[in-house]
Amino acid sequence: MDDLIVVAGAGGFIGGHLVADLLRSGHGRIRGVDIKPFDEWFQRSPEIDSRRLDLRGRDACLEAVAGARQVYNLASDMGGMGFIETHKAECMLSVLINTHMLVAARDAGVERYFYSSSACVYAADKQTTTDVTPLREEDAYPAMPEDGYGWEKLFSERMCRHFREDFGLETRVSRYHNVYGPHGTFEGGREKAPAAMCRKVIAATLAGADEIEIWGDGQQTRSFMYIDDCLYGTRALMASTVREPLNIGSDELVTINELLDIVEDIAGVTLRRRYNPNAPLGVRGRSSDNTRIRQTLGWAPSIRLRDGMEHTYRWIHQQMTMPAGQRRVYA
Repeated sequence: MDDLIVVAGAGGFIGGHLVADLLRSGHGRIRGVDIKPFDEWFQRSPEIDSRRLDLRGRDACLEAVAGARQVYNLASDMGGMGFIETHKAECMLSVLINTHMLVAARDAGVERYFYSSSACVYAADKQTTTDVTPLREEDAYPAMPEDGYGWEKLFSERMCRHFREDFGLETRVSRYHNVYGPHGTFEGGREKAPAAMCRKVIAATLAGADEIEIWGDGQQTRSFMYIDDCLYGTRALMASTVREPLNIGSDELVTINELLDIVEDIAGVTLRRRYNPNAPLGVRGRSSDNTRIRQTLGWAPSIRLRDGMEHTYRWIHQQMTMPAGQRRVYA
């Protein structure tokens, strides 16, 4: 419990929750690293060694991992579909982070290294219908990932594999499927569908409006994983002997219209829907096949979407109704 654990991307949504979870578990030495100013970190933990570093540079990575036994690399430049479809080059530059972090971890004698990949690595031709077949880990090849962000993630997965094979650095790779929850981005362009849907419904109710915009036709399908399941799966994978990339995601498939139904039920309202077919859409359908995670970890994400969205909605509502001088910007 006294080994130094480094969380790269600690100022972000998942990273902030991971730091808090490690602290609750009794880990006494944690270093959190992020490029954002400290007052923009989603969660701040005064007990840890917090550092503001740009991990796209090798010297910063060497400083970040010095003395560490385990590294969780969650750092990347990303957001929801509205961001990754319009910032492909910026997303791909995150390859510098994982490249330099792997080299630094190898040189520092790190024992175990976790890399957060994404379901965006999966071949696009397997995600063209709403009635999608859940994606298995082997469906990433032949390669045809999401342009920009997906290619960076797939390339970085291979780097992790080869650093393990060539240098003996034990690496673990997760493929996250649409993680959501409180203490994350819900406005500004980087938010994902669950947070965006909560924000739109709350904004409409506060303004007395009866209509919201939906990207696409509302029939596109997704699965969404609550942050608590993400944390459990991440730490279980890190502690396991599973060396190949592993899905960590819910297999509860819903349409975007059904996601809105859930938020409307939580809010106690019914709104008219104005569909925007010209908005960024991503793939037509995507869900996680959890066969392998059940076989290898004896567990799979199970928190119901309705339950997770209740917590998420309440937190976003609290943020949006705070007095202007007290409200933080989550972007």
